[in-house]
Amino acid sequence: MTLPTVGEPTEPQGPEGESGPAERPHPSLDELRAEAMAWGRKPRARGSWYVTEHMVRAMRAYGWTIIVGALGQPVVYLLGLVVGLAALIDAPIVSNGVEVSYLVFVAPALLMSATISVASEEFTYPVMAGFKWRRYFFGFSASSLSPGQIATGVVFGATARMAVVSVAYVGLLYLFGAIPNVAWGWLSVFVGILAGLAFGVPLMAYAASIEDDKGQFALVQRFVFMPMFLFSGTFYPLAVLPIWLQWIGWISPLWHAAELGRALTYDHVVAPWMIAVHLGYLILLIIVGYVIGRRLFQRRLAK
Repeated sequence: MTLPTVGEPTEPQGPEGESGPAERPHPSLDELRAEAMAWGRKPRARGSWYVTEHMVRAMRAYGWTIIVGALGQPVVYLLGLVVGLAALIDAPIVSNGVEVSYLVFVAPALLMSATISVASEEFTYPVMAGFKWRRYFFGFSASSLSPGQIATGVVFGATARMAVVSVAYVGLLYLFGAIPNVAWGWLSVFVGILAGLAFGVPLMAYAASIEDDKGQFALVQRFVFMPMFLFSGTFYPLAVLPIWLQWIGWISPLWHAAELGRALTYDHVVAPWMIAVHLGYLILLIIVGYVIGRRLFQRRLAK
């Protein structure tokens, strides 16, 4: 019987010397290293929350701006309406057959505008910074975080700021007496967040598609946000506009969210099927924007 040479795999012998099934060879060092790297690349559980934590911590650099914006902006708007514009408008606003004061009519739309304004900040330049200027998205991707988790974390981080603004705004609306329906008016906090996401998540997808900043975000502010703010039934019922301008309100998340907010804050009559349309449209914008944005994150971070 000859002895096997060193390093030659042996095969177990049967009772009569017949060769049995070959043993699985031991993995090499390179194979072990590749397997460890593949395991480290698996998405980490709750990875989105790590990204959310980073985004929220990064907001501390302009934390006072967030606080002043969350409290100061609604105070200035409401004082301007109560002391200024409302003093000139003596006649009540007729909204779907219900007469309310001008402040009560405008207040829900101002809440939705505030969260949408926050979304226009958090889903534009911070996303661009993550891909181009500071490139921290690539740092996240190099760890055990998937592109989908990074995109979700960005959404959660912006949602946290919108929640702060929405809660502060609704609290001040109560103090100013702009929410007659005390029992249900607080639910407009969630409608405000929904409005911000319906505008911001598609905007995040657009920001993720931009390779170079050539003033695209300024164009969004001037030709998307401002027309939506002015022609979406914010300061007057949408029905008073000519029909060739009403379509701006129909396609804007601001009008749909404002109608839901008015139904919650006072006796604004909205048909049940229209409530379903308003909610469905806002949710559809969020879903479509998130799906597209997630794919763009995967494409950019795979380079």
